[in-house]
Amino acid sequence: MAAMRRGLVHVLAWSLATGAAVTLSWWGVHTVMAGTAYDPPRALPLTAAGAAAREPEPLVPATSRPAPAPSPDPSPSRSPKPSPTPTASRTPLPPSPSPSPSASGRIKSYDTDGGRVVFDIGASSATLVSATPGAGWSMQTWTTASWIRVEFASGADRVSVFCTWHDGPPHVEVGTY
Repeated sequence: MAAMRRGLVHVLAWSLATGAAVTLSWWGVHTVMAGTAYDPPRALPLTAAGAAAREPEPLVPATSRPAPAPSPDPSPSRSPKPSPTPTASRTPLPPSPSPSPSASGRIKSYDTDGGRVVFDIGASSATLVSATPGAGWSMQTWTTASWIRVEFASGADRVSVFCTWHDGPPHVEVGTY
């Protein structure tokens, strides 16, 4: 009887220790995995007014990166301009060679070292269509009634795309800090 009781105590102790180990392991793996592959994508396109008729793009896991969109062919009257080199001052970046019209204005994209920003620019305001950070860059956006700012960050490097229209038609400036 004593041997049976001792065996039962050993089985109970083993069960409790195994349960505690499994619980601790699950909690550790869950904590590590919570900040990795299961996070939502960093940047999703924002839909502009009137763009609801388009089918939404499929969501992509945060661990995969979509292939870059091919740039449109430049029109014969304009040649593409190279991206500006990083400077300490704000310098405007020219729009893509052939912006396409939209319901409320013209779609213009701005490629920077930190990522790509696309605006729908109208006569007296603008809306953010999408903002996608480059590899190794993070992104933050601010929107008010008279301006939109998108900032890409990588370590100490910062790239800011700033669209304002409070004192006239929309104007976009790109600055590297």
